[in-house]
Amino acid sequence: MRALGCRMNLPAVLNGLLVSVVAALLWKYVRLSEHMTQLEEELQLTRQSQELSQVRIDYHAALMALQEQGTRMVCTGKMHTDRICRFDYLCYCTEAEEFIFFHSNASVMLPNLGSRRFQPALLDLSSVEDHNTQYFNFLELPAAALKYMPKPVFVPDVTQILNRFNPDNLMHIFHDDLLPIFYTMQQYSDLDDEARLVFMEGWGEGAHFDLYRLLSSKQPLLKDHLRNFGKLMCFTKSYVGLSKMTTWYQYGFVQPQGPKANILVSGNEIRQFASFMMGRLNITQEQRPEDDDYIVVFSRASNRLILNEAELILALAQEFKMRTVTVSLEEQTFDSIVQVISGASMLISMHGAQLITSMFLPRGAAVIELFPYAVNPEQYTPYKTLASLPGMDLQYVAWRNNIEENSVAYPDRPWDQGGITHLEKEEQERILASKEVSRHLCCRNPEWLFRIYQDTVVDIPSFLEVLREGLKVKPNLKKSKPISTVHPGRVREPKCQTSVQATNEAKLAVSWQIPWNLKYLKVREVKYEVWIQEQGENTYMPYILPHQNYTFSENIKPFTTYLVWVRCIFNKNLLGPFADVLICKT
Repeated sequence: MRALGCRMNLPAVLNGLLVSVVAALLWKYVRLSEHMTQLEEELQLTRQSQELSQVRIDYHAALMALQEQGTRMVCTGKMHTDRICRFDYLCYCTEAEEFIFFHSNASVMLPNLGSRRFQPALLDLSSVEDHNTQYFNFLELPAAALKYMPKPVFVPDVTQILNRFNPDNLMHIFHDDLLPIFYTMQQYSDLDDEARLVFMEGWGEGAHFDLYRLLSSKQPLLKDHLRNFGKLMCFTKSYVGLSKMTTWYQYGFVQPQGPKANILVSGNEIRQFASFMMGRLNITQEQRPEDDDYIVVFSRASNRLILNEAELILALAQEFKMRTVTVSLEEQTFDSIVQVISGASMLISMHGAQLITSMFLPRGAAVIELFPYAVNPEQYTPYKTLASLPGMDLQYVAWRNNIEENSVAYPDRPWDQGGITHLEKEEQERILASKEVSRHLCCRNPEWLFRIYQDTVVDIPSFLEVLREGLKVKPNLKKSKPISTVHPGRVREPKCQTSVQATNEAKLAVSWQIPWNLKYLKVREVKYEVWIQEQGENTYMPYILPHQNYTFSENIKPFTTYLVWVRCIFNKNLLGPFADVLICKT
């Protein structure tokens, strides 16, 4: 009976084994199915990353790097106003519109500011300093939170993340965006022609988006574009922020507009950038006959018009014996305008953003800026400042309409085009009676807008007189060469000798050798500056001398210790460093 029982249980055993095998196979199938689903998801996300870039990416390796290493950040600069940060695996949530720093044990955050990061921000996203609409910061999450979030789409390109300040205005495009982007890319070797620009301010492309495309071979991304690629974007390597070293003007957010207090750029850097842009625009300098100088007049189509433009053009041609041509942003392509301006002897325009194209003028040319009635040229100087940068080698003249009858104002227009009918009657009357716009802050001063949007009949006699007085020499492109901006080095081997002539009379002889670099330079004028200070006193006596030795006797007292500094000066304003102080005892 036992043997029969054993025989009867064998099918049950086999059935149990079969169920176990089938269960194992089903479990394996489920795991394989889950793995296939994960692979398909990663493949899809890889495809989305490939849509962003031709750079190939190993999605699984990128995801593991983000999960295990988290985000890494290293910045340059001490304050938010001069800080640029490099990130590995900085992410952006398109739904929350927030950047995310994922923490892991391998994360790096330098500087680690703690809550100081919010006072007021980590950095400025644009080159406009400390503007509260341009601040950058991020949220923080542990890397473990990634398992609960949408799978990220990786941007494998090296990216530069920034805000454009006002992409509808040419002055802002060049001054605030293109120049700072160009020189920020010069600072970091991996921000090359293959890098991708990412604009996070939220504007549309704008009328001049093609100018941004010139800076990289990759199509720039707008904030709105990011939503098309996924809910969580992760930039494998990015630089956030912009260099401000190339900006020369502040727009009056804190104090009335004017040149920056500490300008760090010269005409040399502006001209290098202009040359780069002309190359990308395929603009070449054409050889012209020597007597083919010409004047360019910028023609405006909708506001701030020159109402007697034809008469002005004729007067210019007669006065300077040059042909005079007009250009218009509304009627011509930007590259064709730059082509014309790049060979002009003179550029004439009403005040406006189009004058930023003066950076393309050749050396020796002149910029003539016209201002409507009641607008003081000394208070609005972005283009004067540009023309005056060392190394731009441009002449600049401003003309102002002083005849109220030669102005046409538009009080009934919208406020942002100079209209004033929305104001109280008393304020309207004050503006209409005003002879000059008072200094003001940006950006909605109604008196400024009313006056700057006026059309103007240019008084030809006063205009030509201003040009005759303001132009030091007739614009001449053929003779103009870059002015040297090379500074002298330290004077060498400075020495002092003293002698006492009498109880109340002494002499102090100081000598030195020329700076080492002077022997390799051709310098028009070399002078030396000597400072002499009696030890313990707060004042010093300065001297400008043409020679390398001099004996001082005036105000030199016996038995007194003097501190003496010497430096070299090229061409009146190129100052060298002071040599080490001499201690001289009489």
